[in-house]
Amino acid sequence: MADKTGPLLIKRYASRRLYNTETSDYVTLEDIAAFIRSGREVQIVDLKTGDDLTRQYLLQIIAEHESRGENVLPINVLTDLVRTYTTQAQSFVPQFLASSFEMLRESQAKLMENLGAMNPMNAVPGFEAMRRQQEAFLKQMMSGWTGASGPAPEDEDDDEAPAATADELSEIRRQVADLQRKLSKIGK
Repeated sequence: MADKTGPLLIKRYASRRLYNTETSDYVTLEDIAAFIRSGREVQIVDLKTGDDLTRQYLLQIIAEHESRGENVLPINVLTDLVRTYTTQAQSFVPQFLASSFEMLRESQAKLMENLGAMNPMNAVPGFEAMRRQQEAFLKQMMSGWTGASGPAPEDEDDDEAPAATADELSEIRRQVADLQRKLSKIGK
């Protein structure tokens, strides 16, 4: 069996088809995006030249998601990124972006920790159900970020908890905002 801890090697053939070397089958960009969302690192190389094409394909995946209306990057951020290619800021922008995403992952982990057993809010009736909803919401929101740290999946039967609807997600967002206000008052 292949070592699943290292990057998944995808080879691009001259026909531009992408070949998964672990499963010996062809994959699409959407398949590669799914591997990444599941936390797997990928490396895409040109079969003939050996050139690393990973960055090119990751940018293509992002562009396709953005073109379908799944807008994550605001226009001003995209504009600033374009500007960095023509300025001296280009040298520190990659480190800044990497640090920013690392801080976001750490903040999410701390939020989940604060919702844990040491929280005085656990005594509030219904808090545990609300905490589970928030964890599910945060896990869904953070899915797809490589290295995203969230709660481990619980051993629950999937039939017991149907997928959240848009209204339920709106309610969860409202509850998270209310909880954050309450926690900030407690901390003062």
